[in-house]
Amino acid sequence: MWTSSTNPVIDKMTPSLPARHGGQPKRDQGRLVIVSNRVPDPAKRGTQAGGLAVAVADALTPGSLWFGWSGKTARKTATHPQIEEADGITYATIDLGEQDHKRFYVGFANSTLWPLLHFRLGLIDFKREDYAGYIRVNKAYAAALAPLLQPDDIVWIHDYHLIPLAAELRALGVKNKLGFFLHVPFVPASVFAVLPPAKDLLRALCTYDVVGFQTDEHLNDFRNAVRRMLGAEIRQDGFINMVGVNCRAMVVPIGIDAQHFAQLAERATRSVERRRMETSLAGRSLVIGVDRLDYSKGLPHRFRGFAKLLANEPELRGRVHYLQIAAISREEVAEYQTLRRELDHLAGNVNGRFGEVDWTPLRYMTRAVSRTALAGLYRAARIGLVTPLRDGMNLVAKEYVAAQDPADPGVLVLSQFAGAAEEMGDAALLVNPYDSEEIAEAICQGLAMGLDERRQRFEKLVASVFTSTAENYCRQFIAALTADTESGKTIAL
Repeated sequence: MWTSSTNPVIDKMTPSLPARHGGQPKRDQGRLVIVSNRVPDPAKRGTQAGGLAVAVADALTPGSLWFGWSGKTARKTATHPQIEEADGITYATIDLGEQDHKRFYVGFANSTLWPLLHFRLGLIDFKREDYAGYIRVNKAYAAALAPLLQPDDIVWIHDYHLIPLAAELRALGVKNKLGFFLHVPFVPASVFAVLPPAKDLLRALCTYDVVGFQTDEHLNDFRNAVRRMLGAEIRQDGFINMVGVNCRAMVVPIGIDAQHFAQLAERATRSVERRRMETSLAGRSLVIGVDRLDYSKGLPHRFRGFAKLLANEPELRGRVHYLQIAAISREEVAEYQTLRRELDHLAGNVNGRFGEVDWTPLRYMTRAVSRTALAGLYRAARIGLVTPLRDGMNLVAKEYVAAQDPADPGVLVLSQFAGAAEEMGDAALLVNPYDSEEIAEAICQGLAMGLDERRQRFEKLVASVFTSTAENYCRQFIAALTADTESGKTIAL
């Protein structure tokens, strides 16, 4: 555990943080209702590594409601939610019909919106029937959620799957405060305009009372799109000036519970998994990457960068080991199947070209790892390799920093196109993730970096991570949503 004697940076910052659960609405403001495409398993709450589950944990207190998809498919989409309670929190879920799941989730959300919002225009597969399914499922969510709402509930809706949900709730007469947070990047107006229903989705976003983005870049791109495509003006207070609209757009960067994760990493130094890793490394330096198996994460470029490192720096062969954890996701989408085959091929090439009888340069695993085990692995790693091609924020970067030993910290190699780069600046080694040579050079620089420079960089990084926490994220967004502004206006779609 860090104390003032071991880390004065953290010790100075911790007292300034708000009280735990400070993001929860006041009692006279009603419940907090979280809405997301997928609701986590209540039995696994606190152990899951997903960004959303981690980020909103501070806001969820007894009396809260979490609504969304159960993760199950059925013959038809359910009209009434299944209710489960755990630790005083109510979880309300609906099953999706197989065709609705195909059109809404596999189709429009992840074959159209996801590549669009990650600048991968060549991967967009737009079908009108998929968009119709996307709207249909949002209508189903609204119809199932509306009867559960109490008049003073505060509703916080998350991510690109549910952009039209506010408009559908308003159509059913819901007057509650409705907020929306986009976890992924927003794109420039010229890119967003590629989407045939772009104007409809922009209008739907403007139906919310508050719309939140990860970075200034994403916010500015959204505002510019609203100006150019809808003819709106943006007031100095952040509100969108358009007939029938009362929407405020703002930046609220997501974070982690940095203090808890730091303590978790410190305890993990005594774990069985840590001892096994140290035995396996046999004194070698560890480079670690932790991502979902997704084409936005730049994994092929990363694998090629590591191969270039070994080719360019032969003295590092046998002295460094790269562990890439890439949990499988969205297996139904063809591009993800192609990516997995490519990574299998690249990993085999690296190990076949450079491996020795007693040294496997690259280990690549596709199963999920617990947060406790991850914390220990981060702390053991000399290099944290976080090089997405695009990312809304990327909490792996923050977790890696929080997990480090202040007396002997590792080095963060970070994509300049991750949202985290806006906060972390040049304290990390920033790279263009499309340039495998640059990735190789940054890893080499990090491995050779002296202790004084590593500590200086770490102090800047950890100050950022302990300021922009999950608790502050929840508090700031909910404060904006519960501000005394007029609510319930509608906009014709």
